[in-house]
Amino acid sequence: MIEVRQLTKSFSAGPRRVDVLRGIDLSIAKGERVAIVGASGAGKTTLMHILGGLDRPTGGGVLFEGGDIFALRGGALDAFRNRTIGFIFQFHQLLPEFTALENVMMPALIARTARAKAADRAASVLGEVGLGHRLTHKPGELSGGEQQRVAIARALIMSPRLLLADEPTGNLDSGTSDEIYRLLSALHESHGLTMVVVTHSQVLAQRLDRIVHMEDGRIRY
Repeated sequence: MIEVRQLTKSFSAGPRRVDVLRGIDLSIAKGERVAIVGASGAGKTTLMHILGGLDRPTGGGVLFEGGDIFALRGGALDAFRNRTIGFIFQFHQLLPEFTALENVMMPALIARTARAKAADRAASVLGEVGLGHRLTHKPGELSGGEQQRVAIARALIMSPRLLLADEPTGNLDSGTSDEIYRLLSALHESHGLTMVVVTHSQVLAQRLDRIVHMEDGRIRY
């Protein structure tokens, strides 16, 4: 499904150039669950952002089913990302003034889905993640695990084929982390997802199909 070829990413820090990714080659098969692990600063999150089209590489390319996603221009890349990729972040990124239902609806509304249809779909996905009884609650009224479930539901509302998760259990206790892993595993099966998970948790990484180790902007074999 995904081919990463000689991917590089550099930033300018005053007169210095900082090389964050240094020639990454990576293939990910359809339906695979891949963990990306490594120390802080290894380039894991930068790689995930580029895989998801949130950031552009300095060099190299990302092919999705044979097509270079960065050949898409303007709104085409945004539309591809919205309908094809679901994102889960460590800090949830929920909007505090909106309810769980409204937070989950957002990607559908951005895609110009009718509000009633978006609300029905959001309620259905929230039921899938075990929060059908919390639709009208705002993030501040939810536990950390419940907030992450809302974030997972939001990632799934557009029926994506690729799920990218950045430290999905990083702020959770071990019991809640296990619940989130079990939920993601069940959703992987029921939705036919391909999953890429950035994690510091060796426990979570060992449960996935493959572990990719990153060190100093490179994949370590």
